[in-house]
Amino acid sequence: MIRALICLVLLAAPVQAQEQQCRLALLLGLDVSASVDEAEHQLQRDGLIAALLAPEVQEPLFAGPGPVALGIYEWSGRFQQQVISPWRLIRTEAELALVIDELQTTPRSTGEFPTAIGYALAYASEMFETAPPCLFQTLDIAGDGQNNDGFTPDLAYLHFELDAVTVNGLAIGGASREIREYYEAEIIQGPGAFVEYALNHQQFEDAMRRKLERELRVMILGGLPAAPLPG
Repeated sequence: MIRALICLVLLAAPVQAQEQQCRLALLLGLDVSASVDEAEHQLQRDGLIAALLAPEVQEPLFAGPGPVALGIYEWSGRFQQQVISPWRLIRTEAELALVIDELQTTPRSTGEFPTAIGYALAYASEMFETAPPCLFQTLDIAGDGQNNDGFTPDLAYLHFELDAVTVNGLAIGGASREIREYYEAEIIQGPGAFVEYALNHQQFEDAMRRKLERELRVMILGGLPAAPLPG
């Protein structure tokens, strides 16, 4: 039903409007809490860069119809959130290169605070208020631990404007037991929401690539399902 609705929305728009309209506002939130050491943080940054440059991700990213708006921030404690890359429409490889440069050059904001996922969700709701107008909105929360500071994710969903946002998770094992189950029960929301799992930070790149490809392909008319067509 959701896939059929997406197709109908895109087909109903004039061709010129389809070329102009942003199809997806995609916001990525990266965990920089105390459980993520410097080596693991670098694996996250390098893994995201590699995933964005992977052909499996670039093909649906640039395939349209309409561009994708991309934003990236990092989060940890209650008041420790920082934008790495502000909202930007990704229409060309040059625009994507600006994002890559920001990921490579923006220093880690902190590494000393606990894991406040509720506050990370609240911060995302504020970022979506300034996002380009897009047909759909998706938030990705990546992290290796459960909420242990501030209000809980369910309270964030109750009090902040996230009803129209699909929230997916990238759960990283190692620091917290049953992290995948926690993300599935407490973090994700919305039609088709899912959790991608990385056994540890060394597998972050592969998990991020799978997640981005899945999210981007489902938004492309003729690109459903995400799996390649047989033959």
